[in-house]
Amino acid sequence: MEELIKRALETAKADYLEIRVQEGSGTTINYTGKELETISESDSIGGCVRALVKGGWGFAAFNDIENLSDHVLAAVEQATMLGNSTRPLAPIPVTTEYVKAKVDIDPRGVPLSEKHSLCQKYNNIILSSKLIQTSSVRYMDSHGVTYFANSEGSFIAQETIFCGISLLAIAKEGANVQRAFESVGDLRGYQNVLGLEATCEEINHRAVDLLHAKSVEGGLYTVIADPILCGVFAHEAFGHLSEADFTYENKKLLEVMQLGKRFGRDGLSIVDDGTMPGEAGTNKYDSEGTPTQKTYLIKNGILTSRLHSRETAAKMGERPTGNARALGYTNEPIVRMSNTYMEPRDWTLERMLEDTPDGIYCKEALGGQTNMEMFTFSPAEAFRIRNGKLAERLRDVVLTGNVFETLMNIDAIGNDLKLHGGLGGCGKAGQFPLRVSDGGPHIRIRNVVVGGR
Repeated sequence: MEELIKRALETAKADYLEIRVQEGSGTTINYTGKELETISESDSIGGCVRALVKGGWGFAAFNDIENLSDHVLAAVEQATMLGNSTRPLAPIPVTTEYVKAKVDIDPRGVPLSEKHSLCQKYNNIILSSKLIQTSSVRYMDSHGVTYFANSEGSFIAQETIFCGISLLAIAKEGANVQRAFESVGDLRGYQNVLGLEATCEEINHRAVDLLHAKSVEGGLYTVIADPILCGVFAHEAFGHLSEADFTYENKKLLEVMQLGKRFGRDGLSIVDDGTMPGEAGTNKYDSEGTPTQKTYLIKNGILTSRLHSRETAAKMGERPTGNARALGYTNEPIVRMSNTYMEPRDWTLERMLEDTPDGIYCKEALGGQTNMEMFTFSPAEAFRIRNGKLAERLRDVVLTGNVFETLMNIDAIGNDLKLHGGLGGCGKAGQFPLRVSDGGPHIRIRNVVVGGR
């Protein structure tokens, strides 16, 4: 493969050229209710060429590796037709490396029948209550090697092994429908999906309990968010605003996101780190061959950096951060997060609760959306806090607000950092689901607008 790619690079007449080739295999098992909807094993191979000529980009994706030189020519021709200026790329090291994946249990060594039996067992546990209307169990594993080479002399091969499962229970009583959901998924191997019987029982009970939970009364509340919801906030509400391909073309956002500006109290730090072993968003190199790194977006309350590709770094006079990521070989790299989290501090959850006489405790996230600096999130679980203790379960809780005001209103940061991956992922510009992790510790936020029914 290396010789084939290097020969094709030699035929290019471009200011810059890169080739990515991906070989992969995987397993998918899906249960919906009692029905096994999908069980399959697959193999794939394909690649892409990206060429830069006088400021114009050309891109060609393919499955026929033997005609690689023809695809190089096609990408160069596209770029030549578009090029009429200069488009500098920030410099990166020339690298030659093979990155081997490390897992305790490789899912490729587990028989398909064994994977199916595990999913069937989990599904039966979820469906064990009469009030559970339906269920969903989705299992996925994948193995892949991505070969990257560019006209600057780099050649990198990266192996990745991903494994995960999602578990969903939907309970119904009359017109009242409630759901409970859990998902795991990262680069640690097949052991990720083992031993989840208690988790299946827990989401069964949680979905049923939500049928009888009280609807929250809307208003301003002090909210304690668990590590998963903290991570969703860090990723969705703030992380996307830090992606430089979105920022540098938006004058309003550039004014707001000025480096050196205060965005929170001294203890607040938000990080994106693509180097964390085992996490879903980890790669040693991004899709442009740039080494990944730990990047402080906010450090001690101050905006210190943003996420870059080589192109955005050059345009903004900053350094590449290793965040140019492509979902697959049919996609061009764009600026994406990797593992994004809020750094822990010294509060325990117990102390945080004791110091909160009245409020709401929110766990995980069922969904949410952002629009520039405004966000709306729905936690998967919520409890009223009364006199510093958890009280009744709540449902239909919706958190809304301005991300910059909310960051300033974080007044307690826990010591219990946790990151979460899962079978979902991040979506941007039609590329979904890209594997990422996000997380943080428990945090307390003052004056959150909470809506309910």
